[in-house]
Amino acid sequence: EIPARDIPLDEYYDFLAVVFQDFTIFQFKMYENIVMDTEYDKRKLDDAIHRSGLDKRVDTLPKGVDTYLYKLFDPDGIELSGGEGQKVAIARAIYRNTPIVIFDEPTSALDPIAEYDIYRNFHDLAENRTAIYISHRLSSTRFTDNIAVFANGTIVEYGTHDELMKIKDGLYKDMFSTQA
Repeated sequence: EIPARDIPLDEYYDFLAVVFQDFTIFQFKMYENIVMDTEYDKRKLDDAIHRSGLDKRVDTLPKGVDTYLYKLFDPDGIELSGGEGQKVAIARAIYRNTPIVIFDEPTSALDPIAEYDIYRNFHDLAENRTAIYISHRLSSTRFTDNIAVFANGTIVEYGTHDELMKIKDGLYKDMFSTQA
């Protein structure tokens, strides 16, 4: 065991990719927003675009992945919807291919159909990595292997959806039933 405070910050960056609810899209080219570097692996980029559900949108862009997002650097740049921006953030995490990926309310800006597609393809998004999915929408917990329920700064329940639904007067069961 290594205490978290003893792990150098650079090593954290190498191990984690995070999709925040509040993400940033830069006024650069589409590929630069995903790759976040000057050089890129086209195969990895295409894979990240496809797995994030962004491929259909990229196909409509006048310059494909070389299209500028927004108009600061190119008057022909495109405006993204909130859901499209969220897919760019998801593609960015997929492209990084880190051992741990954290999704913090990653579907908050998506329409219900796009949200369902993310849930349905979640295992492909995580692809053999440890994935931590943070959500207040408990319908999204059905595709996870295990669920940790936090209250008062600690884990109060832990298990599969079916196990947690069997806990009499359980917090998860109460919240899930209320949201259903």
